[in-house]
Amino acid sequence: MREVQHFIAGAKVAGTSGRFGDIYNPNTGDVQAKVALATEGEMDAAVQAAANAFPAWAATNPQRRARVMFEFKRLLEANMDELAELLSSEHGKVVADSRGDVQRGIDVVEFACGIPHLQKGEYTEGAGPGIDVFSMRQPLGVVAGITPFNFPAMIPCWMSAVAIACGNTFILKPSEKDPSVPMRMAELFMEAGAPEGVLNCVNGDKVAVDAILDHPEIKAVSFVGSSDIAQYVYARGTANGKRVQAMGGAKNHGIILPDANMDQAVKDIVGAAYGSAGERCMALPVAVTVGKKTGDEFRERMVEAASNLRVGVSTDPDAHYGPVVSAAHKAKVENYIQMGVDEGAELVLDGRGLTMQGAENGYFIGPSLFDQVTPEMTTYKEEIFGPVLQIVRAETLEEAAALPSKHQYGNGCAIFTSNGRAAREFAAQVNVGMVGINVPIPVPVSYHTFGGWKRSAFGDTNQHGPEGVRFWTKIKTVTQRWPEGDIGDQAFIIPTMG
Repeated sequence: MREVQHFIAGAKVAGTSGRFGDIYNPNTGDVQAKVALATEGEMDAAVQAAANAFPAWAATNPQRRARVMFEFKRLLEANMDELAELLSSEHGKVVADSRGDVQRGIDVVEFACGIPHLQKGEYTEGAGPGIDVFSMRQPLGVVAGITPFNFPAMIPCWMSAVAIACGNTFILKPSEKDPSVPMRMAELFMEAGAPEGVLNCVNGDKVAVDAILDHPEIKAVSFVGSSDIAQYVYARGTANGKRVQAMGGAKNHGIILPDANMDQAVKDIVGAAYGSAGERCMALPVAVTVGKKTGDEFRERMVEAASNLRVGVSTDPDAHYGPVVSAAHKAKVENYIQMGVDEGAELVLDGRGLTMQGAENGYFIGPSLFDQVTPEMTTYKEEIFGPVLQIVRAETLEEAAALPSKHQYGNGCAIFTSNGRAAREFAAQVNVGMVGINVPIPVPVSYHTFGGWKRSAFGDTNQHGPEGVRFWTKIKTVTQRWPEGDIGDQAFIIPTMG
């Protein structure tokens, strides 16, 4: 059986712990590979490799680091089909979604190619008599990223591309559920010309996570996952003196006003709620309809749209989405569906019990739809992370807008309307980190920044974009003066650039 190893100091390294995790094919329920789970010693070996590589990589001028990123981008594009198919085989999302996962990662690598400009400091001439002040952004050292199963290509790139371009060396701990794509990307990064030890990939579970959070050589940690674990990572990492950004869960709302283009709203929300089997932190699992007429029309249209979705195996080119990632996650989502029924919500579409001919043991859940959901329900308060859409009905925009603002999560939300003033005021006032106006999944492009509020994020710096550069660097400010007489009688030689 295939074994996924570690990638340390530029080479694959077999695990020595004797502990392995199963990697399933979500389409069939079969174990297709084993992944080595690291010990603290194996994590330390990766950290030492990164520490050894750091001085030379940090001293490499930014344009040379950018050239490595340019070549890495080219290799990712050239190997897109391989990466997407490998991703789908372990995650379960359809190949088209997997290609999008890889492409969004490539977008951040492309952003990191601009590091010579992005890492520039500031300069003030004549801050005082003969005094100039300037600042420089310098890398932190050895840094780390802990990434989730749902975007095994994009999120590792969010973290590692910007961090490495800034001159840091990196330890990646991907999800043990689908680690093969991050491992393959590490190989491609070496092929792009990166020195040994600049990017290391260590597979593992909580042992590996705690080793990252406790290791004194690791200066910063970026995390994406559930809110409870994000809070744990932030607390333990910062207690050990590390800089930490930890992104957690979400419950994104889509508010539909009476003047919305209903055709477009339904089309957008059906994709945002059910695409990738709902396993996206920026999925849109709550539709808030304003007014009875709007709610009734949306429900009718959504029943038709969701009923026409095709659920299939990952390789089915006609499938809208595939299985969820694991048997345990399937059971969790189905338990939430039953909880919604028990709480009194109206289950309009029930996706439980779906099987695929020839893939009867796959982790499939059909589109599920609830109406008459209220904010008091546990299923509304918590993140389901599956193909389940909940309709919450409101009488006014003010009532609807209060829902995402008061919710424990604050990742993102969307509003569907033809009223520019309403949209503008909503975007300015709603208490979440990312807003879409007639855009159902408002994930920013790579040269902006990604991050939520409240229990969706711990720490005060966001992922990628300019915020990413700030997170992965530290500022040094220099105040200089050159008094007369310092150079004596020697001629002043202007140094040449080399």
